[in-house]
Amino acid sequence: MRDPYAVLGVAKSASEKEIKSAFRKLAKKYHPDAHSNDPTAAARFNEANQAYEILGDKDKRAQFDRGEIDAEGKPKFQGFAGGDPFGGAGPFAGQRARPGGFEYRSSTRAEDFDADSIFSSLFEGAFGGAGAAGAKRTTASGGFSGARRAASKGADIAANLSIDLEDIVSNEKVEVAFASGKKLAIRLPLGVEDGQTIRLRGQGQPAPAAGSEPGDALITIRFSPHARFRVDGRDLRCGVDVPLRTAVLGGRVEVDTLDGRVALNVPAWTNSGKTFRFKGKGLTTKEGGRGDLYVKAEIVLPKGDRELEELMRERSNEPAAS
Repeated sequence: MRDPYAVLGVAKSASEKEIKSAFRKLAKKYHPDAHSNDPTAAARFNEANQAYEILGDKDKRAQFDRGEIDAEGKPKFQGFAGGDPFGGAGPFAGQRARPGGFEYRSSTRAEDFDADSIFSSLFEGAFGGAGAAGAKRTTASGGFSGARRAASKGADIAANLSIDLEDIVSNEKVEVAFASGKKLAIRLPLGVEDGQTIRLRGQGQPAPAAGSEPGDALITIRFSPHARFRVDGRDLRCGVDVPLRTAVLGGRVEVDTLDGRVALNVPAWTNSGKTFRFKGKGLTTKEGGRGDLYVKAEIVLPKGDRELEELMRERSNEPAAS
């Protein structure tokens, strides 16, 4: 694989925010869903994802910059320094000695997910943002054997998952199917975003060698278009029909939300276009709350109302008020 900095098109001095922004742009540009007729799109998408796996993780980025791992995240053999097989620049650089051998350490990113996300596994590695559980460290003993296991990790698998807005707020599990036929029931993380990629550690292809780690499962979330609501960040927007009589005299109309119907109290003399807010009826946020629902009144004239028609004709013939 190419240098991850070159893949994302950022400088080595780029900030975390710049790296994340570059990855989001490439993921959107080359997502297979948007380029089903372009056989190179999937490869570019996977390449960008692999690059972000390195640069989006502080520890891995530092290891890559120091030359300890390659562009695929695999440990590099760096030789022995000064004839000392356990010198600081040797293959065990950055490892902690312990009785009976050495402890090989690597790090993975864990963001946006809780321990309830998939069966007994953890949701890890979304490029969302808030809600991160922080970097975790996994430990495998055995010096070179640890490096070999890391190098022989199983292949990742990927799938796209289209969800309804109702799925986001229901807290129910949804099922995702992979091309291999594997299916997983997952719970969506709070504040899940359209285009977000969720990483499920250890749910990919089995490792080719005994004792090695299995690959990961990558799930890209897509919001299905909704017949009533328009997404505005974590808020929702929609319109509601208000009969002319209700708009003039005031009254109640029912409004559909993602959680069911609620009553809207329409004050007298409500103009078309007036917007009402229902707090906490939008999409989930990473902090555990909900956005709001904004409802715009759309006044509907009574069809075929002859009395109203005659009244308007009479009014139109009245002299203007002085």
